[in-house]
Amino acid sequence: MEPRIEVGILGATGMVGQHFIKFLQGHPWFDVRWLGASDRSAGKKYRDATKWHLQGVMPDKEADLVVEECKPNNAPRLLFSAMDSSVATEIERAFAQAGHIIVSNSKNHRMDRDVPLLVPEINPDHLKIVPLQQRHRPWKGQIVTNPNCATVSLVMGLAPLKPFGIAQVIASTFQAISGAGYPGVPSMDINANVIPFIGGEEEKMEQETQKILGDFAGDHIHPLHAKVSAHCNRVPVVDGHLVTISVKLSAQPSQTDLMCAFDEFTGVPQQRALPSAPARPVTYMLQNDRPQPRQDAERDRGMAAFVGRLRACPVLDYKFVALTHNTIRGAAGAAVLNAELMHSEGMLD
Repeated sequence: MEPRIEVGILGATGMVGQHFIKFLQGHPWFDVRWLGASDRSAGKKYRDATKWHLQGVMPDKEADLVVEECKPNNAPRLLFSAMDSSVATEIERAFAQAGHIIVSNSKNHRMDRDVPLLVPEINPDHLKIVPLQQRHRPWKGQIVTNPNCATVSLVMGLAPLKPFGIAQVIASTFQAISGAGYPGVPSMDINANVIPFIGGEEEKMEQETQKILGDFAGDHIHPLHAKVSAHCNRVPVVDGHLVTISVKLSAQPSQTDLMCAFDEFTGVPQQRALPSAPARPVTYMLQNDRPQPRQDAERDRGMAAFVGRLRACPVLDYKFVALTHNTIRGAAGAAVLNAELMHSEGMLD
């Protein structure tokens, strides 16, 4: 049996940092040994540095770890980053310059030309851009990112349809309050209400979708040649981002063709049986009122996407609904699966 790989978490006291700790409990490959956070938390035991906001109790092992400053001193080589975007750029680059592998949930490097924006079932070959990153940057480490939490729902729904030629996409999101972190949206604003604006979210969804569904072209990622329009809304749901999607396809597939594409969609994580990979990355639901966040977001450990309501669209070609768990498949779980793919490629050796 191979020894487990020591890992650290940057931004460990925040909501996504806590999700990393929870998701990594009992992981067969990765062992959390180091927690990094702001100066005001450094030097304290984790149990004293943060309030646990997730279901269940704070794991004992991590609770007793002393929080470190986010500086590359005693940190393990592999780090998961849940850093706030206001500080992530400098901190992640400092660790990469010190030779660390950063698997980041932060937005700061997602659209860099030489940084993979990775969804392992969709674009595992984008990891081939990492050697170029290491040649062009002043570091021997590496930075790999996962998408925005709402983008994951959109691209997991669209990826099975890519062989039919995605030409135009219109997507409207219904995003859970947990996506805003803690304390998130004030209760008087979100209770019994919908907020039709999330700062920067629509631009991220449009640009990230084109990069993720694009093709590796040797020295760059050639973006998907499709127009993507997003409308982003915050709704009073705890977990689970639901997206309604209308899509125009350059081919002329039947509805049966699309149903088969959803059912047959799989990828490298399933072929290699990566520990966090769902057996079926995309599940089509036949009920006319599914998927639903409360019913379906946490199924398959929160790592699968659920789609439904496929039907003809009178404006584009087809329309349907997609759902993923925003803090698991859209954040912590996504980064862990990325690291698993990287380990299976020998990138963590």
